[in-house]
This record gives sequence, C-alpha cells and structure tokens, in this order.
Amino acid sequence: MITSLTRGTERRRQIIDMLTALALWVGVVLGDSLTTRDGSPPTAARPVHALAALSCLALLASRRHPRAALVVTAASTAVTLVLGYDLSPLLLGPVMAGLYRLAARTDDRTTHAYGFTTVAALICASVLTDPKDLQVAGPLLWLLLPLAWGHTARLQDACLAAVHARAEHAERTREEEARHRVMEERMRIARDLHDVVAHHMILADLQARTAARFAATRPEQSQKVLAELTGTTRSALRELRATVGVLRQDEEPDSAPLEPAPGLDQLPELIAACESAGIKVTVTTEGEPRPLSPGVDLTAFRIVQEALTNVTKHAQSKAAHIRLGYAHARLLITVTNEEAAPVPVTFGSGSARGFGLMGMRERARSVGGELRAGPRDAGGFEVTTALPLHLGHGECRTP
Repeated sequence: MITSLTRGTERRRQIIDMLTALALWVGVVLGDSLTTRDGSPPTAARPVHALAALSCLALLASRRHPRAALVVTAASTAVTLVLGYDLSPLLLGPVMAGLYRLAARTDDRTTHAYGFTTVAALICASVLTDPKDLQVAGPLLWLLLPLAWGHTARLQDACLAAVHARAEHAERTREEEARHRVMEERMRIARDLHDVVAHHMILADLQARTAARFAATRPEQSQKVLAELTGTTRSALRELRATVGVLRQDEEPDSAPLEPAPGLDQLPELIAACESAGIKVTVTTEGEPRPLSPGVDLTAFRIVQEALTNVTKHAQSKAAHIRLGYAHARLLITVTNEEAAPVPVTFGSGSARGFGLMGMRERARSVGGELRAGPRDAGGFEVTTALPLHLGHGECRTP
C-alpha cells in the first residue's frame, strides 16, 4: 500500500516537471520570436530553441541534481545573450526555475555560492555583450525573486518536517508511556500476589501444624486454631480477589464489586493472624497518627506484612515488634525481630531466598520513600522504612 502511494506520488511529480519544462520551452520560443536586443528580427532562432530545449531537459533532473541543472540552464542563457537576445522574463524562465529549485533543495551556503554566482555571471554577460544598455535592475530582480521563493519554500518544508517529526515522537512517547504503565501495573500485581500468597500460605501452614500438634492433647485449642485457619484462608481469598479483580473487564455484568485496598487500619487483623500462628507481635505508636494517602497506606501495610512474613519464615524466636512513628510529613516504620543469635545473612538478601526485600524497596521508592533492612548487631533482623504521609501534588505513583 505504502509502496503504491509512493510510486503514484513520484509519477505525478514527473508529469508536473514535464509539463513545467514544456511550458518554459514554449515561453522561450515565444520570447525569442519577438525581437533581439537591437530591435531587428531574430536570425538565430533555431540555436536558441535548441538551447532552451537543453535547459528544459536539464530541469527534469533538477530535483535530484539542482546544481548541475542550474549550471546547464545558466550556460544556455549566457549563450543566448551572446547571440544578441535581451534578458526578458520569458528567456530567463529556465534559469529562474533552476534558481528556485536550487534554493528549495539545497542549504544556504550552496544557494549563495551557486545562485549569486549565476546571477552575477548573467548580469555581467548582459553588460559585456551590450555596454550601452545598463538597465540591469529588471533582470536582476527577476533572477533574485526565485532565490527568495525557493528559500521560503525550503523553510516551509523544514517546518512541516519538524511538525511531522514532533507528531511521530509524541506518538512513540505515548506508546512507550503506555507500555511503561502496563509494566508498572504488572509489577504491582506481581508484588501484591507475592505478599498475599506468601503471607497467608505461611500462616496457614503454621496454623495447620499447630492444630495437628494440639489435636491429641488439647482438642479444644486445636479446634480454635482450625477456626482461625479458616479465617486466614478466607482473608487470603478476599485479598486475592481484590488484587486480581483489577484485571476484569468493566463490562462484565456478573462481576462483584472490588474490595478496598488494605491499609494500616487492618493492622490488628494482620497481628491477630500472626498470633494465631504462634508469632507474638507488639506495636508501639509514637506521635499523633494522621491519615495517609491510599498509595502510602497500602505500601505501609504491605511492607509490614512482608516483614512479618519473613519473621514467620526465617526467625528463630517467633516474636516481632512494630514501631510506627509519625513525625512532620513522614511515617517511620520499624519491624524488629530480636533473638539471641543473629539470623543468617541470606535472610532477606533477595539473592538466594526470594524477592521479598526487593519488593519492599520497590514499594517504598514508588511513593517517594526509602527502606533499609539487615541483621542487627545484637541479634535478629530489622526492617526500617520512611514514607511520606501524602504523595506530592500531581504525582500518580503505583505502589
């Protein structure tokens, strides 16, 4: 399709160039059939006609070779002057077309070098062939006009090319931005799925083991743990539904309403689920609690959830302490696991044991915060993150 359009455009250009060359040749024929410079009838019409034909044939190649075409037309016009013809607009038609094509197809330096040299050469040839006739203002104007028109046409073409380039760049930028947003959304869903599945599955595993251990000796406690296990699985299904629900089509009539994204207001439920699995969790709040933006609230909850999941998976002593500090415009969250001996360095390193800490760091950076995690000198492990209470104006980050 594109190839056929290109060929059609090229064919139309060739037809236009041929018609223009024919019209210029006819103009030269009419011009030299009038009078010569001294007013006598023309005696060398055929050579002038041949020179005009040569000039018009050269113009057919002026789109690709504007310099060569101008040289041929200028030489033919100069020979016409030597034969005694006056510089009339009709005789200057081919060389004017060559000057226009030169100015429209080349740069300023080439236009000045070839164009002004041609104008000066023709004016000098006219003066030298007839020193008594010094009326060169008219021919000079006729020769300079196509240079100005060609320069203007080249600037217009450059402006149109710049507009097309900006439009194409904007189109590519929109496509790249769309792909970037899709990748961000996929990463967000992947992080949420990792947090939800890892946390609830580990808790469910611990609760099931605890219920099995109490089944023979403490059946009542075993029944209680099993009831809490049901709540854990139900919570996991609810969060999975809320996470994966964004992938549904809005036009699905039977789709249930989406659950709201979790936040720190669900921290008591998270702690209760951990305690049912045998993890003792304490919480300390410093400063006056303030409302968080939805993105920061979800990020804070997910970081605490992943930190407690790491305690459940890796810590030797099943105990953790959460400290929430509200200061100025930031929320400082610290999750600490204290034990007698330091945990292995592989805990939370992100290289051999999974991508938990990597996901937490990405979540913190996505809302303009930062996160540090590592073993404590006194033993255990600590995760510390500082998050802004609210996203900046105009920001739209995906945690």
